[in-house]
Amino acid sequence: MEVTPEGTPSPSQAFQGLKVLDFCWVAIGPMTTRYFSDFGATVVRVESVHRPDVLRQATPYGQGMPGINRSAYYANYNSGKLSLSLNMMESRGRELAVQLATWADVITENYTPGVMERWGLGYEDIQSLNPSVVMFSASMQGRGGPFSSHPGFGPVLTALSGHTHMTGWPDRAPTSPYGAYTDFLLPQLAIAAITAALDYRRRTGIGQHLDMSQLEGSLGFMATALIDFAANGRIQNRTGNLHPIFAPHSAYRCKGIDRWCAIACRNEEEWRQLCHVLTRQNLATDPRFYNMELRKRNEMALDVEISSCTQHMDASDLMHLCQSAGIPAGVVQNCEDLFADPQLTFREHYVFQNHPEIGRHAYDGHAFTLPESPPNYRPAPLLGEHTMQICRDILGMSEADVLKLTDDGVLS
Repeated sequence: MEVTPEGTPSPSQAFQGLKVLDFCWVAIGPMTTRYFSDFGATVVRVESVHRPDVLRQATPYGQGMPGINRSAYYANYNSGKLSLSLNMMESRGRELAVQLATWADVITENYTPGVMERWGLGYEDIQSLNPSVVMFSASMQGRGGPFSSHPGFGPVLTALSGHTHMTGWPDRAPTSPYGAYTDFLLPQLAIAAITAALDYRRRTGIGQHLDMSQLEGSLGFMATALIDFAANGRIQNRTGNLHPIFAPHSAYRCKGIDRWCAIACRNEEEWRQLCHVLTRQNLATDPRFYNMELRKRNEMALDVEISSCTQHMDASDLMHLCQSAGIPAGVVQNCEDLFADPQLTFREHYVFQNHPEIGRHAYDGHAFTLPESPPNYRPAPLLGEHTMQICRDILGMSEADVLKLTDDGVLS
């Protein structure tokens, strides 16, 4: 889907008219507030050249050239927001932030607990000025308790939440899942909670402070292992691609460089069908693999036999053959595959926009459609791009005052 710099105006959007003051940074926070900007809200993103979002310095860069405004990683999570460059180390900067807090319907932040309070922007401070405000705070382990002030990024939280313990092979060290894994899990929970608070405010006029522990939010994705320990005292460990019941259950090498197909057989019929797809009907009657129990017992030998067949097959062809036979299977897709994926193409998942420094590049579209409230996709802002506009139109400042504060290092 191609989008112009101005986006595609929508006559009706879910968050139209909503005002969001966004202090979030890195992944979980900006991913959450992007729902607001894409669906009609005015989102003022607060940063500073003295402490820009770390994602602005994260690869990939447009055309491979580093720059504070050239990170496609940052751009993907901040589309359509207004960027205010505000030095929060300056008292006058904090005063302007308080003024914006009285304007906002929603304030979002994911700093270590205590930062907003030190700036005079804690919930109690702002509620006295803006009683109906909804504040959303996300932190590693939530507010209160012995580890409330524990700082860190996604890979640290992935370890704390048990995901790293469960990822990898039983005879090797734990492996962290891709990227800031827990950050990618939680924005959907966050936007649902904020939306619920806004609905409550709409009905009652009462705001509230939402305190999200990213650790606690991540534990829902460890449910099976946690329940097993609670019920049976058993600590699950790394198992690679193995399943506790099903066999075969793995990713099998296919023809080509680093090409694989994941296959799972849940019953005897699927196993017989797989033997047919592989043209190895003899495996169905092999005494080592005659039933599920025997296949689990001889799983290493089973995988060797299957791989000896799949390594000569195209991964996509193998997937379609398996699926046609009723066998769960999927190509292990890389990024090139994902951009060529016919289903994602049909649903126009990737949104292509022209950014003033990055150039034309892809943004993730949303995973759902709202026919009555379509998103308005726009490029991510340059650092401080809208500082003059925000100060003039929202704070009512004169151009001379804005330039003076810029020269003084407050708006920088």
